Amino acid sequence: MTTLRPFTCDDMFRFNFVNLDPLTETYGLTFYLQYMAHWPEYFQLTEAPGGEIMGYIMGKAEGHAANWHGHVTALSVAPDYRRLGLAAKLMFGLEEISEKKQAYFVDLFVRVSNTVAINMYKNLGYIIYRTVLEYYSGSPDEDAYDMRKSLSRDVDKLSVVPLTHPVRPEDIE
Repeated sequence: MTTLRPFTCDDMFRFNFVNLDPLTETYGLTFYLQYMAHWPEYFQLTEAPGGEIMGYIMGKAEGHAANWHGHVTALSVAPDYRRLGLAAKLMFGLEEISEKKQAYFVDLFVRVSNTVAINMYKNLGYIIYRTVLEYYSGSPDEDAYDMRKSLSRDVDKLSVVPLTHPVRPEDIE
């Protein structure tokens, strides 16, 4: 049976193999610790019966007024555990937390080349809100889609009206 539980400091020593996917962004230790300290409810993992970490999600609540939202910073599932619905389970958990915090929407950024993830997010009800030019560093830099899903507080769905023009990372609120 898969367990969904909060990410802990001890998990920092056990989750590296989940990050081996080249499409998964990895961060420094202090970045992960900052999320655990400030938004622990948004930092969850799925664990196999034997204790192996199957995947995790890291996010936060941010913004002001009608831009108050939940944000997915990272979502990753280990290759051996993909196509089991774990990413969807983690996303639903983050959306539920965002609903409790009365957020208007949930957003995330995904590489435009990551069609598998883009299709998964679309199947979960996310739309491509805008393109962010050269969001991901690399050789060459890669654009990102800012994908969004409105929550119940956004009755008129104003947070998910797509922008018609791309933006640069420095233009993101």
